[in-house]
This record gives sequence, C-alpha cells and structure tokens, in this order.
Amino acid sequence: MNEQRQRPSRTDRLPDLPDLPDHVTQDAVVVVPGIMGSTLRDTSTGKDVWGLGGVSWLLKAWTTPSGLESLAMTEDELAGKTGRIEATGLLGHSAWTPYLAGSEPYTDLVDTIRTSVADDAAVLEFAYDWRLPVAANGRLLADAARLHLTAWRRHPAHALARRHRKDQREGRLVFVAHSMGGLVTRAALDPGHDGYLQADTRGVITLGTPFQGSVKAAVILATGRGAPVPLPHRKLRAICATMPGLHDLLPQYRSLRAGDDVRHLTPSDVAAIGGDAELARRAARFHHVQKGITLPGHRSVVGVNQPTWQNLTINGGTVEAHFDGARQNSDGTFILDRHDRVRYFQVHGDGTVYKESAILTDVVTPLPLQHGDVARAKTALEAVTEIVRDDINPGTPQGEAGCGLSAPDLVGAGRPWKLRLTDVDMLSGLTCRLTDLEHPARPTPLTLTWEDGVATATATAPRPGVYRIDVRTPDGHDITQLVMAADPDEPLAEAED
Repeated sequence: MNEQRQRPSRTDRLPDLPDLPDHVTQDAVVVVPGIMGSTLRDTSTGKDVWGLGGVSWLLKAWTTPSGLESLAMTEDELAGKTGRIEATGLLGHSAWTPYLAGSEPYTDLVDTIRTSVADDAAVLEFAYDWRLPVAANGRLLADAARLHLTAWRRHPAHALARRHRKDQREGRLVFVAHSMGGLVTRAALDPGHDGYLQADTRGVITLGTPFQGSVKAAVILATGRGAPVPLPHRKLRAICATMPGLHDLLPQYRSLRAGDDVRHLTPSDVAAIGGDAELARRAARFHHVQKGITLPGHRSVVGVNQPTWQNLTINGGTVEAHFDGARQNSDGTFILDRHDRVRYFQVHGDGTVYKESAILTDVVTPLPLQHGDVARAKTALEAVTEIVRDDINPGTPQGEAGCGLSAPDLVGAGRPWKLRLTDVDMLSGLTCRLTDLEHPARPTPLTLTWEDGVATATATAPRPGVYRIDVRTPDGHDITQLVMAADPDEPLAEAED
C-alpha cells in the first residue's frame, strides 16, 4: 500500500461515533490502477524506478539514454523469476509517458471513495508490477482481495456500517479499476484462483479498460523502426518490446487492414513490428479464456468523443494507425459501402481506448474524457461514487457532450505548437489554458480561433517540463492532456540503431 496515502484509522474513535450517514456502504473497495499507474522500486539497488519523482525526474528519465533502464525485462523475469522490481504504491504524481499522454495520480479517486466507506480500512490500494503478465497480477489481486475482505469483515466499523444500512448484509467487494486494472480484475475473478471471489463481489467498475485491446500498444512496439524518432518514444519501445503487460494490451479484435480485408493481428505480425511473437501468442490465448469470466455487477465508465486509433496497417515493419475502423453486422460480416468495399467509421474513444473496446455490457456511463482523466475528472468521480454507494445511475445517454482534444505529446520548450478541438460548434464559453505542473498556480490562457473550420490554439511551453492542457466546454465538461516540453538545444529525434 502506498505509504504516503495511508492515514490513521478511525477505529479507536468508533465508540464515540454517531450513526453513519445513509450513503456509507458496508462493502470493502479495492482500487486497481492502470499500466504505469503503480510506483516501482528496484529491490536490487533500493532505488525507485518509476512514479515517485517530480517533473525534473521525469525529464531526466525520458530524455537521457540511461533513464528507465531498470524497467526493461530481464531474462530471469521473462522466465518467471520475479521480485527484482516491486510495486510500492499507487501513482501519487502526474507522470508523462509517450503516446499515453501521461498518467494522472489516483489521489482524487481514492479520496472520493473514502467518503463512501465506513472507515479508511475498507479501502485497499492494490499496486502491482504492470510490466508482468496480466494473468500473474490477477492471481496476486485475487489473494490480496480475499485477505482484504476477511480483515474488513472483522473490523469494528464493518459491524457499525451493517447496522445502519437498510440491507444489513455482510460486506462484499467492490473493485474500482482503471485501464489495465480492469483486465487484472477480470483475471482475479477467474474461479480457478478463488472459487468464491465472484460471489463475494458486489460490483466491478471499470474506467477506460481496453477489454479488446488498443492499437496504441502496437504503435508503441513499432515506433521508429528505421526512421528518426524522438528519444522518449524510442525508450518506451525498448522497454516494452519484451514486456508481457504491454503485449496483453494489443488489439484482440479484427484491427489489421490487409488489402480488402480487416483481420486479427497475428504473432508473426507482432514480431514483424518489433514485438515478441510468443508473448503475443500467450496474450491471445489469455484473452480467449478471459471472455468466459463474468464481472459481477459490472459497470463501465467509458471515454468518448476523443479522436482514437481503431485500425492499423503494417507495411515493411512500420505501422500506420487509423482514426477509423471497420464495423460488423449482427451476422459477423463487415458493413460495406455501395462499392462492396469495407466501410470505415470514426467511433472515437478516450484517445487511447476506442469506445467499443471498453464496453462489455450495456450498462455504460459515457464521458467526453481523455484516458488518464477517466479516473480523475469530476464527472468520472461522481459516477464512481454512485456505484460504490449502491445508488446506481447508469449515466446520461451517449451524445455529443464535451469535445475532442488533439495535441502533441512532446514539444520543444520555447517553440510554438498547436492543439485542436473537435466537435466544437462555437468558441463562446469555451476556455483553454496551459499549466506548468511545477507552477500550477499560474496557468496561461490560450486563445482559440478557427483554422480550416477547426477550433485551434497556439501554445508555447516556456521552459522544459511537464504541462497540462485544460479545456472547459460550455456544457461543463473538463478535458485534459499532459505534454512534455524538452530542451530545444537537445536533439528531439534520433535514428534507431
């Protein structure tokens, strides 16, 4: 558990507590972060290797040749001998990552959940080594969730919470899982690990989970093969090339355009773009088995309206990603145009996971949010609160709320760059600003104008660092993205060996 997030338990004060508020649940909650959402430490050196540093640490980690080397999988780890890297807690600081546009801290999510439980002891923050296979982390989560529920049922606050509820049943588990965390949760609920864990689970809330995978995982593996590429992106690919966790995020739906067809990505395709064929094969088998696992009381919070890659093309080992994808009829055939060719649709998503990949059932809360913000934005936290308190509102109908945000993930400090907003009809009431995370009290307003019919703003990050773009729409939605600004005197791109 993240030491910096722990608080003193209220157990000693229970005898003096009045009846709990009606909204407080007797259930135990497990928070499961996404990929790169857990802080990691190298046990062989005692050094933190991911997530605990500030902006200066992030700049050094991504822009120096030796940064993040400890995250690469070793031969022992690939053989199943783990333990060199240990997870120490949930991400407590904003952390920029190429392509993923940054990871936001889980502080607000955990604090929000704490308002709905009888005691802080009811909340488990499950940190894990996201480099490893989802299946392995699922087994660890199953064990941790069982121990957590057993301990909570013995806690004095559990009895107090049961007495004040209309349904005085024994407490059960509620999983709140972001991104990859939803896959880890589904793996944990495999009856082969704990035959009673599903029955002891009241609900599963997934926030932007790529149940069918994400094209970005393939793009990361293929980045820069034979071409100049920014150093941070090349470093990410080097880390992920043999990372089982990243291979578990590869698209499992028919996403690869091949002539007049759209087919599944094969292990040989993955090897051709720089990944590991055996890890891809294991991932496909794993996902096939996972389809039969039920998520009790499952509800999805899904990002919508953000331009999101859905299909890809492979040519000579390089990957071209597409913002539109093929869709199927009820009989499994593709929808065709009037020339009997595959028709492509822009479905959008959260910028990382396209909408249909994040949906398992029809109980969905769609929100116009980027992937990192699906676990942080106020509207997402409100949805989580309703579900944790067992006050279910599936959410508003899917519509054209908010807007889409497109911006580079890496820029040169002092050099102008542009961001664009889609699904915008007018600029009135639309605000945009750029905030240096090292100086959050002094955001810079950005002026939006129309450029080729698209709402556009020109921004400049004055110094190297990590910045947050904040967009506020007239209908009250907040859309954000992280951008890293690197030293313009250092080469932002270099050819791969």
